[in-house]
Amino acid sequence: MTDTVLAAPVAATPKGPRKRDFGLKRRHAAERRFRLFGLAAIAIGLGFLALLLGSVVLKGYTAFVQTSVTFPIAFDPAIIDKDNKRASDPKVLVAANYPVVARNGLAAVLGVDVKDKKAMKELGNFLSDSSRVPLRDFVTANPAVIGQTRDFTLLLSADLDSASKGQIDLGVPEAKRKVSDRQLAWLKTLRDKGMISTPFNWGLLTFGASSRPEAAGLGVALIGSFIMMVVVLVCALPLGVAASIYLEEFARKTRFTDFIEVNINNLAAVPSIVYGLLGLSVFINVLGLPRSAPIVGGLVLSLMTLPTIIIATRAALRSVPPSIRAAALGIGASRMQMVFDHVLPLATPGILTGTIIGLARALGETAPLLLIGMVAFVSDYPTNPFEPATAMPVQIYMWANEAERAFVERSSGAIIVLMIMLLLMNLVAIVLRRRFERRW
Repeated sequence: MTDTVLAAPVAATPKGPRKRDFGLKRRHAAERRFRLFGLAAIAIGLGFLALLLGSVVLKGYTAFVQTSVTFPIAFDPAIIDKDNKRASDPKVLVAANYPVVARNGLAAVLGVDVKDKKAMKELGNFLSDSSRVPLRDFVTANPAVIGQTRDFTLLLSADLDSASKGQIDLGVPEAKRKVSDRQLAWLKTLRDKGMISTPFNWGLLTFGASSRPEAAGLGVALIGSFIMMVVVLVCALPLGVAASIYLEEFARKTRFTDFIEVNINNLAAVPSIVYGLLGLSVFINVLGLPRSAPIVGGLVLSLMTLPTIIIATRAALRSVPPSIRAAALGIGASRMQMVFDHVLPLATPGILTGTIIGLARALGETAPLLLIGMVAFVSDYPTNPFEPATAMPVQIYMWANEAERAFVERSSGAIIVLMIMLLLMNLVAIVLRRRFERRW
């Protein structure tokens, strides 16, 4: 016989039986508040992200266009090769005063008297000092142009470029700004004549380091970052996958392997500057590798990325069902065959995803590269991993420390380029994961 617990009678009310209150209203209200707090946190986070990205884009999008002027230039033999020695001494063409050639050509267009020293000085500041290089290269490649007049496109100086883009307050007195009223009048005259253009600034992606903002670019930094990523991929991926396979598939669970696993997890959280100190002491001071070389930066970033790859690879190996291993061993496969012919191919999508995420993190690191000297002023492209170079985040750091306002535009534009690269790498990781991932 079982005891039956009778429910207490519900008190009747004039409108019907009274329901029991289990605190549902209070719990539902708490749940609504929690959802509101969560939505508020997401909204605040997205707001700060939009503020950050908006400020970078607003400051940097103008770096992708550059103001230039196209005008006829007379390649005067009296300036380029006064004594007609170019046949016997080609170096004469290299040492010629090409800024004067460009300045005289612009003076002829604007009707400026070449004897007016003050006006000619302002006219010299109108064009970029980098004008010497394209003119020199053109004349040395085509000596027959000497004595002729050709249309040529040259960059304006950083101050005139900023004025053309509306980045300078022209309402302040002339003495308090770097652009004179006469230069602004020249700019308006050239624009009215259709000689001013603002094409896409390919120099931002191709030029090397320069003290002149209008001639500074990310070319060397892009190549240096690419070489470092190749070094990281070659060094960290095989070591990380091999270590993960051994720890996950072959190593016995002992105190030693537990100690290794704990330290791998700890290394993944070590600040990146510590790896920079390690690279400085080992790769440069002990092994004698050159400073500012992509090989050193790649090795340092490989040490930093290795724990991330190991953790991601082990997680990918664990995601393969044990039945795959049992089936492979059951049909007579060796343990090595089971791992490399069955488990590893199924874990490859996860391994690739972890590797790409690790590379993306390494691409944005600055602190370890500063310690190994990759802040050098490098204007020539590196041809091998042992030549001096710099990297994208370091170049941004260097430009951000410059005093000229035009470098703020350049650094913001470089940040946009770096964010696009990181976004593409993360998109590739997502696509690979969804394309090859298998759900069990």
